[in-house]
Amino acid sequence: MTSLGLFALVITISAIFGIVNSKTLRLPFTIGILSISIIFSAALVLADKFVPWPVLQWVKETLERIDMGRVLLDGALSFLLFAGAQSVDLRAMSERKFSVLALALFGTVFAVILFALGIGIAFALAGLVVAPVWCVVLGAILAPTDPVSVVGMLRRLGLPPQLQALFAGESLFNDGVAVAVFTVALDMAVQSHMPTMFDLGHIFLLEVGGGILTGLAGGWVAQKAIGIVDDAHLELLITLALCTGVYSLCGAWGMSGPIAAVTAGLFIAAPRTQSKITETGRKTLHIFWELADEILNALLFVLMGFAILEVTFSTSLLVASLIALPLSLLVRAASVFLATLPVYLRGQGRASVLTVLTWGGLRGGISVSLALGLPPGPEHDILLGVCYSVVVFTILVQGLTMEAVVKRFSFS
Repeated sequence: MTSLGLFALVITISAIFGIVNSKTLRLPFTIGILSISIIFSAALVLADKFVPWPVLQWVKETLERIDMGRVLLDGALSFLLFAGAQSVDLRAMSERKFSVLALALFGTVFAVILFALGIGIAFALAGLVVAPVWCVVLGAILAPTDPVSVVGMLRRLGLPPQLQALFAGESLFNDGVAVAVFTVALDMAVQSHMPTMFDLGHIFLLEVGGGILTGLAGGWVAQKAIGIVDDAHLELLITLALCTGVYSLCGAWGMSGPIAAVTAGLFIAAPRTQSKITETGRKTLHIFWELADEILNALLFVLMGFAILEVTFSTSLLVASLIALPLSLLVRAASVFLATLPVYLRGQGRASVLTVLTWGGLRGGISVSLALGLPPGPEHDILLGVCYSVVVFTILVQGLTMEAVVKRFSFS
């Protein structure tokens, strides 16, 4: 099957599942598609147990050809982050810039460390032998909150602008930090190489600092290009070139493509850049990037549902996964509290904000893609199983109950 054929297959399945959801489950669009995809995948596995047939094997082979990890990390993620960054309230985020930075940087690091310690104990209780360094790898996989899930959720809830900015800013920026930690931890696990503090500082500056600088430089060039044209279609083409260009350059130069895409998207969303775009161009950009975001979300959540076919569960792995669910919530609460303690949450309502930030820490496609990309070995199946369990729990349980939590604390 050609690449176009694979794309047609996934988008057709997304449309079918979307129709089924609208007529039956009536859940939020992406969550409904994910739910139906998981149900369909589980039905395939059960059917294969009783009446072996070639369909399940064909689906698995097709998923391998699609390679979800590469599709997201080398393709869709640049568009999703760029689109998400343009929907952020820059003024509100600027007022909470130190809190966003603390959550994206320190919160992510705290989450990696705390989850690694907790899951190591969980593996021991479940009778699974997993080296501590692989626990750190799993911590890095599950540390980032997913911008696809979080930004989409924020559109449905009546949160105050500053709290929305905290959610969106953290979820958009912490991916680059988590991927940098993941890269170092995976290198240590595979090559038994212990990096020095100098190595860690160099990687961080290259990944995060380089991504920010590339995004700013690309945004500045795009702003100047937009200023000399007077055509909505050209303005759209310039933003497409910016989105894909900075992400690809960072990938080639060993920098953080996600952070570059977010930075560039925020640059385009800035009032100064918006003032240079024609009125028709602003409408065109809004419609295009909103549609691109929705379509890619649908495709991604279908693939995430089918990713369950890559997981081989055992009794021990099920026990570890069940322990990991409350552990992920506790770690999220502790990391948010520790990260924001010095700079935010002073005064009345801080417990409410902490609770909402904790419950809204959804994981998603980035975590699954990192887990799917792990090298073959016994750790691959264990880490993927725990990762998938946490991701599905956060999206289906936390995502569907988030509105009730927000109303409980009188945010809407």
